[in-house]
Amino acid sequence: MSQEHFPEELSAVNRYAVTAMVWLNGLAHIIIGLALAISVLMFTWLFFQDVREAASANNLVHGFLHALGTLMLLWTISALITAEIRYLRGSKMEVDTFVEVGLVVVLRKLIVLPVQDATPSIEDVMMWVGAALMLGILFLIIRYAQRINGDSPGSGSQA
Repeated sequence: MSQEHFPEELSAVNRYAVTAMVWLNGLAHIIIGLALAISVLMFTWLFFQDVREAASANNLVHGFLHALGTLMLLWTISALITAEIRYLRGSKMEVDTFVEVGLVVVLRKLIVLPVQDATPSIEDVMMWVGAALMLGILFLIIRYAQRINGDSPGSGSQA
């Protein structure tokens, strides 16, 4: 931010406010990282619970799809952890991470649709398939643009 638009009399207050916000942001990212790490443990435990319940209920197909949905959530958390690590190492936050997370969530929904209590309508299925297709195309466009610009995710280049 340009200092010419900020009153000189408040420059000391501005310096302290910015320093406090930087520290607070760092603390927030530490909390986010710890929460993501705890969620990895929780989703891993949930996955094994799903497998155990499927085996005890003798319904392996239903249980496998449900457990696969849990693994998709773990994939989402892993993508967020990777983005957080890159950010903490000084890289910019990449939009492709969030598109990937959205794509995984939509794919998870498609995977668990057959094992839900209510049978989904063809419109619901087509809506989720369309969303997955659009997010997949968006993800490819973003990656292609990054390749053209010489940016690779996590390269540390700053805009």
